[in-house]
Amino acid sequence: MSTTDEQSFTTPDGTRLALYWQGPRDVPVTIVLVHGWTLDSRTWGPVADALSTGPRARPVLRYDLRGHGRSDPAQPGTETIAQAADDLADLLGAAVTGPVVLVGHSMGGMAVMALAQRHPELLAERVVGVAFVATSCGDMVPHNLGLRPELARMVARGETALRRWALASGWWLRREPITRWTGLIRPGVRWLLFGAHPRPADVTLCATCLAQGRAANLVTFRSTLDEHDQVAALAAFRQIPGLVVGAMSDRLTPIRHTDKIAAELPHATLVRYAGAGHLVTLERAEQVADRIDKLVCSVESGQQLPAK
Repeated sequence: MSTTDEQSFTTPDGTRLALYWQGPRDVPVTIVLVHGWTLDSRTWGPVADALSTGPRARPVLRYDLRGHGRSDPAQPGTETIAQAADDLADLLGAAVTGPVVLVGHSMGGMAVMALAQRHPELLAERVVGVAFVATSCGDMVPHNLGLRPELARMVARGETALRRWALASGWWLRREPITRWTGLIRPGVRWLLFGAHPRPADVTLCATCLAQGRAANLVTFRSTLDEHDQVAALAAFRQIPGLVVGAMSDRLTPIRHTDKIAAELPHATLVRYAGAGHLVTLERAEQVADRIDKLVCSVESGQQLPAK
């Protein structure tokens, strides 16, 4: 495990983002890992460790999205994928030098897509490789979570009612953290985010991330996921080396979302992991790190990875 250098970056609107650097800083290509909704950069920990150590160690930057982890709360009106893309652009411009390979998981991948739409010049000048992991380019409604249609509709109605109540509840929006009883949410976290045989430590980590998160994130970021539509933005990534990773047991972004992204990026490498769930970054950390390493090698050699 490499040493982690904890820093911070303040966005133009005054929001402080927590940054975590690992690996050598004198290697040209930097890998930037972007995490998903309601979690934080700890979900990239094992992958970051693997990429920042060994004979091919590279600089790796993880950070907590606004409103998540140890970053500042998201100010009202900024709980959007578009803002996450703007934060990423500001971060790359101020805190990272040289070419970058962007790797986004779940909402982090959506932010990377939005970056192409909102900051095309930055993408063209700095981004030399991209990986989309267990994410979607749109069509996130309806969410069936792998349930039977009638049960999925019941769950959706219940979630909508709870979200409306939470948005109207000043108490809930001020609540921090979500819960102090991590054990209470472990079964739900395991079912929703993991495949058939997760490591208990990984489930505990994700339950801890969620429990320690801000209650407001559960509702204020929710609508931006439903509105996400970046199919057209994927065209900007067709000319750079790419990787698309999906998990066959993913309940949040089912494998059809992975396949749709891959169809828009015909020259990218497509990898599907059987038995893994949405947190494939933990369940298949070594394999995912190896695929990202191969992606960076293709960048360094100037050759595109073959599609599979």
